[in-house]
Amino acid sequence: MDLSTWIAFFAAAWAISLSPGAGAVAAMSAGLNHGFRRGYTMTFGLVTGIWTQVLVVGIGLGALIAASSLAFTVVKWAGVAYLVWLGIKQRRAPAAPLVAADGEAAAVSRRDLYLRGWIVNALNPKGTVFLLAVVPQFLDLARPLPAQYAVIALTLAFTDLVVMAGYTALASRVLRALKAPSHIKAMNRSFGALFVAAGTLLAFFKRA
Repeated sequence: MDLSTWIAFFAAAWAISLSPGAGAVAAMSAGLNHGFRRGYTMTFGLVTGIWTQVLVVGIGLGALIAASSLAFTVVKWAGVAYLVWLGIKQRRAPAAPLVAADGEAAAVSRRDLYLRGWIVNALNPKGTVFLLAVVPQFLDLARPLPAQYAVIALTLAFTDLVVMAGYTALASRVLRALKAPSHIKAMNRSFGALFVAAGTLLAFFKRA
C-alpha cells in the first residue's frame, strides 16, 4: 500500500473509530461498570471483532452477507438481540458501587468482557457492509491483497485501541464521582437505553 493511500485510510479509520456506535457504548459501559484497567479488556474484544469483519470481507463472505437476504437477516437480528439483551441487563444492574474496591474480585471476568466486545463488533452486518463500501477504495488489485488487508486490520486496531481507551477512561472517571444509589441507577438506565437504541438502529439498517 502506497504511503499516500495509507494516510488517507488512516484518516478514515479515525473517523470510523470516533463515530458513536455500539462499540463506543460497550466501551463506556465497561469503564463505568469495571473501571479502566478491567473495562479496557473489552476493547481487545472489539478489536478482534473488527479483525473478524475484515477477514469476512477479505475472503468474500462479506459479499455473500451483503447480497443474500437470508444471511444478512440472520446476522443482523442476532446482533440486534444481543445489543438489546445487553441493554436490559445493564438497566437491571443493581444500584451498587460499580467498581470493586482494590483487592476485591470482579463479578465479570476479563474473558467475559473480551467475548462481549468481540460479539458486539463481529455480529454487526452494518460493519460488514461499511467495510465492503470503504475498503475497496484503498486496495491496489495489482499488488498482493493479504498484505493490504493486514495493513488495514492493524490500522483499524490501532485507532480503536486509542479511541476506546478514551471512551473507557472517561466513563471510569465519571463512575468514581457517582456515589448515591440514585445516580448509579440512573446511569445504568441511561446505558441500558443506549444499548437498546443501538440495537434498534441496527434493526432498521438495510442492505444497499
